[in-house]
Amino acid sequence: MRASEGELNPLIPHPIEIVLSLVVFAILFFAVKKFVVPNFEATFAERTSAIEGGLAAAETKQAEADAKLAELEQQLSEARHEAARIREEAREQGAAIIAELRAQGQAESDRIVAHGKAQIEAERQQAVTSLRAEVGNLATGLAGRIVGESLDDEARQSRVVERFLAELESGSGVN
Repeated sequence: MRASEGELNPLIPHPIEIVLSLVVFAILFFAVKKFVVPNFEATFAERTSAIEGGLAAAETKQAEADAKLAELEQQLSEARHEAARIREEAREQGAAIIAELRAQGQAESDRIVAHGKAQIEAERQQAVTSLRAEVGNLATGLAGRIVGESLDDEARQSRVVERFLAELESGSGVN
């Protein structure tokens, strides 16, 4: 077949191929539209609702987290104020305890000093009494030697000692 006798041009398709291609395309289009597209749309709708739900849940969780954070910050602030108040009370109690201990220490010191003074006074009285007795014995012995008589009589000895000590205390002394 020649081109002049009705030969077919290879660049132009046969009309039956065009019709057959259109029919197959229409069937495929109908099958895709009927079976594939609804599945895609359902999947897209599910994903869209899941994403929107997830965003809503995330916004809710974020709002809850912000509220929880604000509550925790408030509790932290209250705890700091409470800690400051407790520290101040502890300082005041410490100062009161120190003042009380100082007062107790001063009272104890005064008591010890008073006891020491009383003890010193008692020892001084004991020493004076002891010295009087010894001075009396020495004076009696000395007086006995000087006078030449014996002062063995206790009443006489006591009178001599008392008179001698009285003269010593008065400051007149014996010449």
